[in-house]
Amino acid sequence: MAAISEGTDLTIEDGVAVITLDYPPVNAMSPALMDGLYDALTAALADDGAKAIVLICAGRTFIAGADLKSMGKVKPKVDFFGLQEAVENSAKPTVAALHGTALGGGLETALTFHYRIATPSARMGLPEVTLGLLPGGGGTQRLPRITGAEAALELMLTGKQMTAKNALAIGLIDRIASGEDSLRADAIAFAKELAASGKAPQRIRDIEDKVAADRADPGLMDRLRAKWARKIAGLDAPQAIFRCVEAALKGPWEAGLAVERKEFQGVLNGPQSAALRHIFMAERAAQKIPGLAPDLQQLPVRKVGVVGAGTMGGGIAMVFLGAGLPVTLVETTQEALDRGIAGITKTLNQQVERGRLKPEQVAAQLSALAPTLDPGALADADLVVEAIFENMSVKKDLFARLGAIVRPDAILATNTSFLNVDEIAGAAPHPERVIGMHFFSPAHIMRLLEVVRGAKTADAVLATVLTLARKLGKAPAVSGVCHGFIANRILGARQAPANHLVSQGVAPAAIDAASVDFGFPMGPFQMLDLAGLDVAAEADTSGVIPRLVTAGRRGQKGGGGFYDYDEKRTPTPSPAALAIIAEVTGQRPGSKQLANDQIMTALLFPMVNEGARILEEGIALKASDIDLVTVLGFGFPAHKGGLMFWADAVGLGAIVAGLKAAGIADISPLLEKLAGEGGKFNAG
Repeated sequence: MAAISEGTDLTIEDGVAVITLDYPPVNAMSPALMDGLYDALTAALADDGAKAIVLICAGRTFIAGADLKSMGKVKPKVDFFGLQEAVENSAKPTVAALHGTALGGGLETALTFHYRIATPSARMGLPEVTLGLLPGGGGTQRLPRITGAEAALELMLTGKQMTAKNALAIGLIDRIASGEDSLRADAIAFAKELAASGKAPQRIRDIEDKVAADRADPGLMDRLRAKWARKIAGLDAPQAIFRCVEAALKGPWEAGLAVERKEFQGVLNGPQSAALRHIFMAERAAQKIPGLAPDLQQLPVRKVGVVGAGTMGGGIAMVFLGAGLPVTLVETTQEALDRGIAGITKTLNQQVERGRLKPEQVAAQLSALAPTLDPGALADADLVVEAIFENMSVKKDLFARLGAIVRPDAILATNTSFLNVDEIAGAAPHPERVIGMHFFSPAHIMRLLEVVRGAKTADAVLATVLTLARKLGKAPAVSGVCHGFIANRILGARQAPANHLVSQGVAPAAIDAASVDFGFPMGPFQMLDLAGLDVAAEADTSGVIPRLVTAGRRGQKGGGGFYDYDEKRTPTPSPAALAIIAEVTGQRPGSKQLANDQIMTALLFPMVNEGARILEEGIALKASDIDLVTVLGFGFPAHKGGLMFWADAVGLGAIVAGLKAAGIADISPLLEKLAGEGGKFNAG
């Protein structure tokens, strides 16, 4: 074995040069790795004893993508494109051996090798679109040549990882290794076959059969655009990816590559990528809590209890079961418990039908679920999450009883979405062990977890829950204690002006349509119907929602709210609801017309004002936490960077002026201060 560099080795095994890269923890594409690969390739090409070349990586993964920390700091001997040219133009057949994950630039590097083999568990993907980018290392040009345009677009537009089995089916890889531990031997055997065949190496750039077939179908790209139109509307990177694939089909290679590089620079320097990269970094920054010691001794969480088997309790139980933790599920009646178990079982079986879980995984999760009517079964739980009715006295009574059951070192968490966590904690004998874990519905799908830090919550409890959140696949954001915390408090600041617009004669459907056009998955009145109008009736000052509830219109769960719904829950404006609105407000819905931007100004500017107050009060630690919460909690468009990032882009001076023009005198001092200084919430 010859050490090419500190992280790169080259060996000749039975006529095959094997290059091994070992750059922990994930073999990221750094200048050192690129230099090592280039030097090893050069040595392998010059060695007459090597008839073929294999690239394999040590550790837990193949090249997992770019090393963001080293970018721009050190220049490699050849740039990424020069390295690709050197690999692709090898006169000896080359094989990339993939294991773990091959993502982004790692997969694009593998595509410059003549052939690819992967372990059965390997996963591949081009996730650049999630950051508002596109594969800029020839991926948009090589991929359609081996998979065809449709499969290439599916991979690039979703950014999702693909299994080895599916990758083989579409032509992304050429073989799957016979086992997880046989990748090296199988890759060498594959390379020997290629060398013995006597065939000249086949560069992907020269493969034309699939692009030729796609080119011969004149309606293909129009059909594919129609297929993706709704999902990529208003998004720059997906549209650029389409243009790159069209260039790949049109050819020639050099022209297509030029289109890719031009489009890459366009999205890289565009506002949407900046916004998406901000959210990417915000998720990581949210876990860095000032004053929380990084080496703090955390608490073990090996067994979990969930109190309440309703929609939220069942969803929360599934989250823990999915992470491999046994769950004791407690209810007060057998009927409620049976209903909860049936709901969990149904949802897990639906995951099997959709290919997201295997039957044996569902069986394992259900076997780890211990349903009971006996709260005493929680005595050995490390963590108990309460998910019962949203009533303070009921929750305080529960926490007092739990305090007498669980161990003194167990964590007690409340899933309350509005109530005072400190008041709830005061009912427990150990308030320092109480914390808020606000899951969002549906809990097993939504990634955001608001971690509510009480006045007495111990640092170790907070650190443990933040670590646990990541194990659960959640993105945690820390909030202080206030009514509604971060997400629901800001949503409340949206609903008030929305109700006011309705009282002036603006139709609820027009407000919702403007919100969807802005990028929200649904508007405020669609969201109310989904959550249930009975939940929102108490907070409504317009009088409309209580009247709708009195009329039996409780939202989707009651057959209709602001909208009527068919069997597929497709909404249509309800004549009955519109009549009630007209009666209560004295204004016929639709009698006042506003442009979409006027509606969104009326909704969003007060939300920004509330976000500024949340920062002033220390409820949120930083503006990027609010951005993360608004994107993951209620669908603020990620390509706009979250509420406060969007406000910075609009200009805080313009927002203050807009609030004053709307007659809003209660403006946040922080907002006014930053506006006066020409500052921003996200100043970094």
